[in-house]
Amino acid sequence: MINKLKKHISEYFTGKEETIENLLICLFAGGHILLEGIPGVGKTTLASTLARSVDCDFGRIQFTPDTLPTDVMGTEVFNMKTGEFEYREGAIMHQIVLADEINRTSPKTQASLLEAMAEGQTTVGGVKHRLPEPFMVIATQNPVEFMGTYPLPEAQIDRFMMKITIDYPGESEELRMTRNMLTGKTVEKVESIITSEEVVRIKEQVAGVAIKDEVIRYARDIAEMTRNEERFVLGASPRAVLALVRASQARAFMEGRDFVKPDDVKSVAPFVLGHRLTLTPEAKIAKEDKDDILRKLIRKTKIPM
Repeated sequence: MINKLKKHISEYFTGKEETIENLLICLFAGGHILLEGIPGVGKTTLASTLARSVDCDFGRIQFTPDTLPTDVMGTEVFNMKTGEFEYREGAIMHQIVLADEINRTSPKTQASLLEAMAEGQTTVGGVKHRLPEPFMVIATQNPVEFMGTYPLPEAQIDRFMMKITIDYPGESEELRMTRNMLTGKTVEKVESIITSEEVVRIKEQVAGVAIKDEVIRYARDIAEMTRNEERFVLGASPRAVLALVRASQARAFMEGRDFVKPDDVKSVAPFVLGHRLTLTPEAKIAKEDKDDILRKLIRKTKIPM
């Protein structure tokens, strides 16, 4: 079923297979994902294709500098007939939410997503509203060097299980994308492969994938290496370790195993940890590569036998 789902998404999204696999890992691990890339490389297409493929309720928030927190969470409206306030749903009340160009809005509006991403609920007027299951935020952002962008604060970044950078497609992918457009093979025609109820059942199975203490310790050791690296201002948080373990379980499940291997941790670690790390000013001046430092730290970490 998962292989069929990956193939189905790849028919509409012309990008690396690794990108689709990591997107599904986040979905089945109950995480959220941040997609970065210049405009026009298919970030929105990927999110829309996933939502349609798994038959999930899909909502989109187009973030702009004047987007308000109430646009995201919803608000209370006074009903003249009943004399009571009623909750009017915001864009967050969907199973899969596309937070488009999240770094084009203010930090205050960005922060309105925190409760939903961490606890699966939103609070309006002192009343908690549970979000539907499954729930996933797919946020897109333009590179921070672009004009009109607000860098995401560390607390917001840490809520994303993974960050994926989408580059220009290769020649064959771009030609196939053009052919799809000419033949009318668009996102609007994507059919569902599995139901949202099946996604919930898969998430439950992923949570049951066995992982030994030695492998958990290996994940923690990688995080500890980033905390001791002097070129990083911030290392990986405890939340990052939890995300690394859960993503490793999802990868093992997608590989057809009911147990996690160290290779699973090693494979997902760059995508789970990379966006949570911050270089020191001296490292930036020296033009150090954050991802390269992380890869070397992962290779240095002792693998359990």
